[in-house]
Amino acid sequence: MEIKADLFSEVELKYNSKNGESQVTGILNPSAKKGFTTIKLQNGYNLSIQNDDIISCEIISNPKSQSQEKITTTPKSELPNVTIIHTGGTIASKVDYKTGAVTAKFEPEDLIDANPRLSDVANISAKKIGNMFSDDIRPQHWNLMSAAIGDAFAQGADGVVVTHGTDTLHITAAALSFAFCGKGGKTPGRVVVTGSQRSSDRGSTDATENLLAAVYWAAYGDDVCGEKGDSVTIAMHESGSDGEIAIIPGCSARKMHTTKREAFSAINARNIAIVQVKPSEISHEVQQWYSDCSPSQREVETRPTQYSNHFKIPQLTANAWLTAEQIEAMASIGASAIIIHGTGLGHLPIDNPQKDAPENDELWRALYRCANREIPIIITSQCINGPVDMNVYAKGRKQQDMGLLGHGVTTSPDSIAVKVHWALCEGKDIAETLAKDLCGENNQRLYN
Repeated sequence: MEIKADLFSEVELKYNSKNGESQVTGILNPSAKKGFTTIKLQNGYNLSIQNDDIISCEIISNPKSQSQEKITTTPKSELPNVTIIHTGGTIASKVDYKTGAVTAKFEPEDLIDANPRLSDVANISAKKIGNMFSDDIRPQHWNLMSAAIGDAFAQGADGVVVTHGTDTLHITAAALSFAFCGKGGKTPGRVVVTGSQRSSDRGSTDATENLLAAVYWAAYGDDVCGEKGDSVTIAMHESGSDGEIAIIPGCSARKMHTTKREAFSAINARNIAIVQVKPSEISHEVQQWYSDCSPSQREVETRPTQYSNHFKIPQLTANAWLTAEQIEAMASIGASAIIIHGTGLGHLPIDNPQKDAPENDELWRALYRCANREIPIIITSQCINGPVDMNVYAKGRKQQDMGLLGHGVTTSPDSIAVKVHWALCEGKDIAETLAKDLCGENNQRLYN
């Protein structure tokens, strides 16, 4: 049976299955394969049914037909202009069914053509600066992104969306935040970094809604403040279900799950807004704390910071295996700074009360030597949420006396690394920079 309904209509299909006659309700999507009808079910999965097996199709709702032509047509004067900067990742990936591997291969035009609803949200232009998985991204790639963002705004964009692999998406978002806002400025408009946990051709993909929400927020979100982590934000699913995408401060976020759609969370911060993506409309609700923020007096930054890739910032973990040899090895390779993910409030194994752990004494001496050589040692916490507080226990006060840094910060561990890198590039004092709240990354009010 040939389905005579507009794309994105809500339909009820009756069809012959292996278990007899079946019935499903969903949103009519572009066909995944010739001779098949594809609908998105309420649980977010896509279902493709062979046309010959369809018995009947009842149209429940029939929104405005969406064009499947390439979105490179004449811009609509009433719509904002949004530039999509493509770097790669799962949002731009397909499954290679010969190997079962996910490969990054979509061109920017593919992102647009795969989602016709974008043409009703904004006038879209696209720029490709790479096709990388996010674990391959280095500081030089942050520079490419920030330059492309600046160019997009200079050419008239109202907002910019960066498509990115999810594994280091939050690190890039932090890097872009400091690049534009670290010196007290703000982006010329909204910048949104988005990705996908499931590749674009999977039935459970989150790519479509994440991209729609990112473009929508870039086009229609609140004016940028620059002080609350809003110059560069992250748009990813709020839950495992369809329909709600969180707008998360880009300088205060972390990927918390390997596979779930709702993989990202704000760290020591709160979401800025929720974008609702429905079949008939897209809207948003700004969180009250953000609505209450005072207007920003920051000036627009048109020349973002450039990151050097010559700095070495190794990261270690405080545990039963942390030794003096590791600290000395990092110092011997010319570490510009060393970040240690401490336990709890930010503690290290440097005490030996029973006189049976000489490794702890050796570690204390190695750290002391590094501090004397003015190699910054920054302590963050493996707990992710909560402050580093080295005033509570005697060990913490001992660490401060040794010259170890990080007391009082609420910045997430990954953003700490980016912030230290930014400070080194700018020739800033590390201790003073860590204590400041440059763009919303070190808010001293913690949220439960």
